Amino acid sequence: MRRSIQVAIAASVVVVVAASAIFYNMYSRALSSLETAEQAERTTQDQYAQAVSEIAEIQDSLSTIMPEGEKLPGTSYSREQSLGGPNSQQILERIASVRAGLQRGKERIAQLETKLKDSGIHVTSLQKLVAGLRRSVKEKEDQLATLSTQLAQVTDTLRVHDEMLVDRQKQLATVYFVAGPKSELMKSGIIVARGGVLGIGKTIKPSAQAPEALFSTLDTDMETVLPLDARKAQVVSAQPLASYEIRQVGEKVELHILDPAEFRKVRQLVIVTA
Repeated sequence: MRRSIQVAIAASVVVVVAASAIFYNMYSRALSSLETAEQAERTTQDQYAQAVSEIAEIQDSLSTIMPEGEKLPGTSYSREQSLGGPNSQQILERIASVRAGLQRGKERIAQLETKLKDSGIHVTSLQKLVAGLRRSVKEKEDQLATLSTQLAQVTDTLRVHDEMLVDRQKQLATVYFVAGPKSELMKSGIIVARGGVLGIGKTIKPSAQAPEALFSTLDTDMETVLPLDARKAQVVSAQPLASYEIRQVGEKVELHILDPAEFRKVRQLVIVTA
């Protein structure tokens, strides 16, 4: 009897010990699970905070690249002319810089999205913030495209204006000339004899009705020497005497323009050769 009681007590102790071990093991696993959950939550919070920080940095970067309402200099013809704004190369470099900055912003947004996807964070607020970044980039790209179009229009206007200035200067620098023997020039109506008495002492002058088709052009900005196929020559048109001279070069003569601005004040040049 006594031995049966001892066996029963021993069995009870074994059961209690076993139950305690089971409960302790369950408690340990629960505690470990709780710690894991808390660590996961802390990790998620850290990742969320880091994502928000990166979003703020990207937004600041985009704002710095091209602030809201910025207008690139030189995108209107009148401003370019009146204020002496930057040249086209400087504007193109600014546009290229803005475009490169926007590309970097797009790459950072893509990297952030990949990081969020890999981390398993699917928070609606973060997704909205990232979507806002993409909209901001798109808006700035549209604005940049508009500015680029405006610049192209201004560049075309300036090019046309420059071409007009070149043409105008060329017109101002052009003198229409004709050279030849006296008899030929009179016969063609380029010169006429005036004054004198009984045919004596007449003065040779350019005709007011000289045929334009007989004249050639001389750009006095580019050419200041006019070779003449003659041993002698005389300018009978009204160019200022100090603005040119006739020089003997070998057996022929040349007309040398000394002061182009003064010389071309008289647009027609008539030379009698002999």
